[in-house]
Amino acid sequence: MLDNLIVFVLAAFVGFEVISKVPQTLHTPLMSGSNAISGITIVGALVVAGMVGGTWSKWLGFVALIAATINVVGGFLVTDRMLQMFKTREQQAPTRADKAEAAEAATVS
Repeated sequence: MLDNLIVFVLAAFVGFEVISKVPQTLHTPLMSGSNAISGITIVGALVVAGMVGGTWSKWLGFVALIAATINVVGGFLVTDRMLQMFKTREQQAPTRADKAEAAEAATVS
């Protein structure tokens, strides 16, 4: 168990150092591309949580599952937000302000 904890702490430290060196302009495309890798992490967390016998290992697998799920959902939300930036105004769904403006223009003319 101590060996696994040491590997986990070292992996977290190395991951933080690698991600902190990525420029902000590249962070969003890299995050959206890493969603598939995070999906694999979810499968690994499910395997760890389901196959081990110790209570601590099950809790660690559960925490890994929660963290990987948050990562996948956050990645998809960021990707969706990034793609919304590239849509033109006509492609986007009309907002309440757009509908109110159209209704006002129809009553004026």
